[in-house]
Amino acid sequence: MSRELELYDVTIIGGGPVGLFTAFYSGMREMKTKIIEFLPFLGGKVPYFYPEKIIRDVGGIPHISGEEFTENLIEQAMTFDPTVVLEQQITKMKRLDDGTFLLTSHNGTNHLTKTVILATGYGTLQSVKLDLPEANHFEGTSLHYHINKLNSYAGKHVLISGGGNSAIDWANELEPIAETVSVVYRKPDFSGIESNITKMKNSSVRVFSPFEMIELKGSNGQISSVVIKEVGSNKLEEITIDSVIVNHGFIIDLGSITEWGMVMNNGTIQVNHTMATSIPGIFAVGDIANYEGKLNLIAGGFNEGPIAVNHAKLHIAPKEELKPIYSTNYEPLMKNN
Repeated sequence: MSRELELYDVTIIGGGPVGLFTAFYSGMREMKTKIIEFLPFLGGKVPYFYPEKIIRDVGGIPHISGEEFTENLIEQAMTFDPTVVLEQQITKMKRLDDGTFLLTSHNGTNHLTKTVILATGYGTLQSVKLDLPEANHFEGTSLHYHINKLNSYAGKHVLISGGGNSAIDWANELEPIAETVSVVYRKPDFSGIESNITKMKNSSVRVFSPFEMIELKGSNGQISSVVIKEVGSNKLEEITIDSVIVNHGFIIDLGSITEWGMVMNNGTIQVNHTMATSIPGIFAVGDIANYEGKLNLIAGGFNEGPIAVNHAKLHIAPKEELKPIYSTNYEPLMKNN
């Protein structure tokens, strides 16, 4: 049955930013490319969780919204017409006698490929829910786990629970839009980027640390106030609030990938300097990849993708010379300018 399937040079599992740029570079290498994405859209968690978040840590782009950034990446990735498969999660991998890989999705669909590049991020993500009995009553109306439109909070009293980069970023983004912004964090020290923490503390954002929410008050799905408690004491405060945004991290599920036999490291896949996993022909890039000196930035993943593509091509044709390639002098692209 596998011989009846269309054979691809490389199959990229994951259609987030790193997977998309990897697909573009794979096209430049004239490799027959397929992208398989679990979600019903490309872009990964950026358009879902952070459509209006401003991204500033990609070289040459001073600032860009998550939504626009995703649109540009998709346009770039489609330059060489890769095959795109949505709403499929790869659950099984079998290496065939000829060295190719048979991938099977959750719905039984098979995919045949010479190499695999895993760009799954941390896997499927589910926000850690607020552990309060009344939280479900307000979820989706005045209690949220991500922000779709910043302007929907204009003139509102907003409370953000969390102390990582995302919580601090949202506080800084909402500060000039909302009537008031309060940040509640259960630890004394925030874990985000230092400059962003300083910006938040020097703004009108009200910071409560170390505090945690212990009660939501309101009716008909609308929060009216939040009771917070200082960690380690009995000090209580009640804050008038219209909306609560919870950013307590994510529950990460890599699914059956962890059972494929690759060397794992703290929930990520161990790779070498070529982005190769312990299974020849399978590579990993982006958040899922682990190696010494790893920098968890999108820009870092944009470097890892081409490295993986180059060595995937060498895996397919080890005796062929792999010449350097640049978009500035790549003839098929120059014809389109």
